[in-house]
Amino acid sequence: MITPERFFTAVPPTINMNIRSELFSTNEFTFAVAVILSAQATDKKVNEVTPALFRVAPTPAQMVQLGETGLKQYIRVISFFNNKAKNIISLASELMAYENANDANYKFPEKFHSRDALMTLSGIGQKTANVIMNVLWGAPNIGVDTHVFRLAHRYGWVDASDNTPDKVEEKLLHKIPKKYHGIVNHVMVLHGRYVCRALRPLCDKCPLVKWCNAPDRIL
Repeated sequence: MITPERFFTAVPPTINMNIRSELFSTNEFTFAVAVILSAQATDKKVNEVTPALFRVAPTPAQMVQLGETGLKQYIRVISFFNNKAKNIISLASELMAYENANDANYKFPEKFHSRDALMTLSGIGQKTANVIMNVLWGAPNIGVDTHVFRLAHRYGWVDASDNTPDKVEEKLLHKIPKKYHGIVNHVMVLHGRYVCRALRPLCDKCPLVKWCNAPDRIL
């Protein structure tokens, strides 16, 4: 059986721990935008559009100036781009109330350095807030994306009744030792993306294969 202790001991040496996220960004605002865009879309697809977008609108002020219609021209290949454009422009507008809204090295005001505070902003739900806090500020939050959700079930860390990201997060916070909480997202996402894949997992490259009892394990 793959226990959390075995997983977080064996997998980190196999991935690049210096990469906190594969999403392209230039500052804290653009990272938040990239995370919003990544909902139900791959990081690869998001990274295809954000370099051009962030060249013209890397700050809340410039994003507001670009406007919803202008933003859609950059992100129209992303799923649910209409709703995401609306949320991103609303987010940028809300951040305009703070003095660093046109700073190329934008950082969120201190008042937003908590999950509850971030979730008061447009487009930022619990998962997005968790990812932002974990990646930007090293907070021990667990953002349950498709990889985390899938691996948690594959390894038996959660059960069928844990059928929402919120339920999985709650279970993982208790199941995974606290010393690993700060790296859960990074390690599980990269392992799920490149080795323990949903289709055709690369079991021959997995350091956990001898403990794995997943039904789709390839021997």
